[in-house]
Amino acid sequence: MYRLLLAAALLCASVSTAYAETCIASWYGRESGPRTASGERFNPDGMTCAHKSRPFGQVVTVTHLGTGRSIQCRINDRGPFIKGRCIDLAQGAARALGMGGIARVEVR
Repeated sequence: MYRLLLAAALLCASVSTAYAETCIASWYGRESGPRTASGERFNPDGMTCAHKSRPFGQVVTVTHLGTGRSIQCRINDRGPFIKGRCIDLAQGAARALGMGGIARVEVR
């Protein structure tokens, strides 16, 4: 019985829970070509985003809380730099999410 409990405890410790945050998202678009903070070229129509602290290359699920629509996008830039916002979506990702300007979202 002790071994079974120990195995269950180790299994639970090794499974990480997804870090989720609820905040205001915005989108940004600029001309194609300039480098992002990760060093790759910015694609305004891409499914990419900017986050202040999550690692480059991490794929996050962004859910629009007003519509329930979700997308997956990859972090390749830093930002947003406006208080109260936690993620900036490339124009293509914002369009796929159905965002106009800003939206309340969950990032997971």
